[in-house]
Amino acid sequence: MTARPGVPRAARADWEALGRPAATPPVPVGPADLERLPEPARRWLARAVPPGTPAWSAAELTMEGGIRLGGTWHRFAARQVIAPGRGFVWVARTRVLALSVVGFDRYGPAGGEMRWRLLGVVPVQSAAGPDVSRSAAGRLAGEAVTVPTACLRADWAAGPEPDTATMSWTLGGEREACVLRVDPEGRLQELSMQRWGNPEGAPFGRHPFRVALSEEAVFSGVRMPTVLRAGWGPGPEDEFFRARIGAVSFR
Repeated sequence: MTARPGVPRAARADWEALGRPAATPPVPVGPADLERLPEPARRWLARAVPPGTPAWSAAELTMEGGIRLGGTWHRFAARQVIAPGRGFVWVARTRVLALSVVGFDRYGPAGGEMRWRLLGVVPVQSAAGPDVSRSAAGRLAGEAVTVPTACLRADWAAGPEPDTATMSWTLGGEREACVLRVDPEGRLQELSMQRWGNPEGAPFGRHPFRVALSEEAVFSGVRMPTVLRAGWGPGPEDEFFRARIGAVSFR
């Protein structure tokens, strides 16, 4: 398996800022925190977050999986720090033509950025600017579900269908809305949204984006999905990212 990467120097300050523990201990989650939520969201979070769990606002995760580049799947190993509503840094290592590629995606107060290097030295992709920032903001909004306690701070509304709820965040001055589908037992099954991007070279705009979620594990008392399959479209054939979360440390 590809070795898990270290945090590149260019992303280290953001990583440390997002992962820094709160100055005061988080307050415990109680039943009153769920009362304002639409029923499907309440069903999910009641299963995911037992009463008395600290209301953590950030997490550090490890994961491994596959990413599709130019029609070919490549194995990767990654680390991520994420603080819903604030930002994330995702650091990964993969191989292309047997050569190591290491880099990061991030979003924060300065916007979004991607920076990837072959053998850690030769630039192969660097991108920033408004389109990258808007796409990364949508990613942050959706990936908030990896920190269920932080989702209590989102804006919530009834979803468009039974067993769905809409979770929204205001990022970069825009509203990023995600529709969550929850099964009758409270398992989070799917997340969908209109995310900014240019899939398959399409013009930049908002396009359908879906994440299928499955399996579960408990980390520090929090129950969450551990298998993620994401793509620009509704079906498995649209997927470009598949990952399994291996460890989670909440902050």
